[in-house]
Amino acid sequence: MDKKTMIYQVVAAIPKGRVCSYGEVAKRAGLPGYARFVGHTLKTLPSDSRIPWYRVLNSQGKISFPSGSDGFIRQQQALLAEGVLVTDGKVSMAKFAWKL
Repeated sequence: MDKKTMIYQVVAAIPKGRVCSYGEVAKRAGLPGYARFVGHTLKTLPSDSRIPWYRVLNSQGKISFPSGSDGFIRQQQALLAEGVLVTDGKVSMAKFAWKL
């Protein structure tokens, strides 16, 4: 299985209302140290993809898009729709992180 497929599988498994960091996705995909590759992989998803990319945040729980950008607004709205509280572009990882 290729790296991108492994990342897609992990991201697809993040439960609704939960989030995960890029680094944690990489680790769960068996690719520790590949956090940036996870970001690049999600950035290049086809526009019609059903993979919940918006559930992946940086290690501080922040949305990685610039504040106010289209991507930022789409990600924030998708998270809020699932009951994930976003304050100033940040999510409490203690409260909303996906725990196995």
